Amino acid sequence: MTRLAVVLLTTALVVLFALLAAVGAGTLARLDGATYPATLMRAATTFATVLTLAAALAGALAQFLS
Repeated sequence: MTRLAVVLLTTALVVLFALLAAVGAGTLARLDGATYPATLMRAATTFATVLTLAAALAGALAQFLS
């Protein structure tokens, strides 16, 4: 497997995981009685947080793997 394929597969998995986390956070917020705008904000915040965490982890690991 080439490096490009590994990078693309990893990126797709991280985005999929971020989407699943955002859907879960939005569902929990809605079940808690939040309004639709508040639910969307919580889901968007969760999505951005997961992507930020993945980027920080990739940056930290890149120092050790290169």
